[in-house]
Amino acid sequence: MAKSPEEEHPKKAIGWAARDSSGVLSPFKFSRRATGEKDVTFKVLYCGICHTDLHTAKNDWGSSKYPLVPGHEIVGVVTEVGSKVQKFKVGDKVGVGCMVGSCGSCDNCSHNLENYCPKYILTYGGKYHDGTITYGGYSDFMVTGEGFVIRIPDNIPLDGAAPLLCAGITTYSPLRHYGLDKPGMHVGVVGLGGLGHVAVKFAKALGVRVTVINTSPNKKEEAIKSLKADAFLVSREQDQMKAAMGTMDGIIDTVSAVHPLLP
Repeated sequence: MAKSPEEEHPKKAIGWAARDSSGVLSPFKFSRRATGEKDVTFKVLYCGICHTDLHTAKNDWGSSKYPLVPGHEIVGVVTEVGSKVQKFKVGDKVGVGCMVGSCGSCDNCSHNLENYCPKYILTYGGKYHDGTITYGGYSDFMVTGEGFVIRIPDNIPLDGAAPLLCAGITTYSPLRHYGLDKPGMHVGVVGLGGLGHVAVKFAKALGVRVTVINTSPNKKEEAIKSLKADAFLVSREQDQMKAAMGTMDGIIDTVSAVHPLLP
């Protein structure tokens, strides 16, 4: 007979879980594994709210398994480490993102591309190596393999660090991967929401000239004054768009709604 989530593992935990596709979250008692020799256990202090959490809680993509504890922008402080952990110690500030495991032996894993591993394990709603379901950061603590834990520098506030584990890396990665990270380059950022605003901040920190492209002018003041963007384009204004053609080294498009890319 299958064990209940509260009886599967020795460490008692509590979180917030969705029980069905209504997406409504309520208190949920479950359990986490004991700290293994290569595991890091940490107290969760902050967890970002990503739109993926909302999609998954409501089963918008048809693959959710309930009960489901969301959260994959997780930061906190280490409370225990396994005997073979080398990178972390008790008291360290750490974070966990979208993944908590992979096969560790395929070509992708051996090239630090675990996110392409065919057996990658998601932080929540996935199946761990021991066959149990993973639960995310809307909870009091986490137990995660050392290889999927990230050190948070002491000079970064933990509440601000949490969204960097997903929203942040989603925009930082293409800036770096496509070489749009050199001082003096010019990058366009489409949209100024959760992803767009961190794209602007990263690009400016890298010394890049930034133009925000938005459907309406209502975010111009925020883009220019608060985030220090260099210019602002209204995408519905054809004259502005035509004048900007060919002036940028690349464009980061952060709009989640279906929209024409060609303009």
